[in-house]
Formats: sequence, structure tokens, C-alpha cells
Amino acid sequence: MMAVATSRTQTVVTLDLEGVLVPEIWIAVAETTGIPELRRTTRDEPDYDVLMRGRLEILDRHGLTMSKIASVIGTLDPLPGARSFLDDLRSRTQVLILSDTFEQFGQPLMRLLGMPTLLCHRLVVENDRIVDYELRMNDQKRHAVAALKALNYRVVAAGDSYNDTAMLAEADAGFLFHAPDNVRREFPQFTAHDDYDSLLTAISNHL
Repeated sequence: MMAVATSRTQTVVTLDLEGVLVPEIWIAVAETTGIPELRRTTRDEPDYDVLMRGRLEILDRHGLTMSKIASVIGTLDPLPGARSFLDDLRSRTQVLILSDTFEQFGQPLMRLLGMPTLLCHRLVVENDRIVDYELRMNDQKRHAVAALKALNYRVVAAGDSYNDTAMLAEADAGFLFHAPDNVRREFPQFTAHDDYDSLLTAISNHL
């Protein structure tokens, strides 16, 4: 009979994507197109469906197509130091990117980050128009962490926004990174970091 581990000695790190490893995509689109309403992100709006329905209405009103957004994404690079941080972290443990972005947005950026595993959602695109979005599942970040813990992994998580806090709370250790003041104030239980060296040290202390 095979022995079953009783303690979580293997670790997985789960990271948010936008604001942690890459720029906020919607903010980049807002700046390129001159549509300031698109600057609103999960740092500002905790209800993801409210946020996305508003975005879809704005895209429709301005005739902003998927190809136009893709051209903006094609100009983006990872945040300074992000690739080195991720490479260093992946040399120490397994890393999953848990994001509320979409496959169509995330895949070009994954190539720039060395193709880490990305779990995210999907846009519904018809004739180059974004007409809807499909969640992979509700509250997917928290569920992913809970599933990893059920597989007997210890999970360390980091994110920057309201939609990351359930993931951080579910993890064995959770950290804020590049989080705005409003998120820090509302969730003081999570230690906040603002540079990759500090975050890497904090995560490594839990590996």
C-alpha cells in the first residue's frame, strides 16, 4: 500500500497576471483609444460582471473591435523585472497564473513570459466584435486554490485587486503586490509588497 502524505510539503504559487506581471490591458486600451471609461478595472470595481457588462457596452458604443484591442496588446511588454522574477520563482517551485483576463488577451503575453500555465476566461467574438464573455467558472481563483489544497499542495498566492482577495484568503499564505491604497486599507491582513525582490523573499519563506 502506498504511503499518503499528511502534510503539504509540495508547494504551488498562484499569481494574478495584470498589474502583477504585465500592465493592465484595459488601461492600455483606454490610453491608446482615448476612451477614459475603460480605465476602470478590478482595482476599482469588486463586482466583475458589473465591470465587464460596462466594458461591453463601451466597446459597442465606440465600435471598438477585437482586432483593435489585439493590436494594443501586441505593443505591451511584461512589467520591468517581471520575467526575471517569474523565471527565478519557476526555478524554485511550480507556478500557475490565475487571471480574470481572457484567452484572446493573455496568450500573446504568455509567450513573452516564457509560457507559464494560464487559467482564465474566454471572450465571445463574432465578426471581430466582442459580444459577450464566458467565465471558465465563477470565483475561479478561489476554487483553483482550494482544488490544489485538496491535492495536498501548500499554496502561496499574490495579487493586486479585489478579485484576488478570495484567492489570497484561501491560500496558505497570501500577499498583495502593487495593490492600490483602497485594497490595502480594506484587506490589511495581507502583507503588501511593491517590488519583486521583496515579494520573491516573502514567497520563498513559505516554500
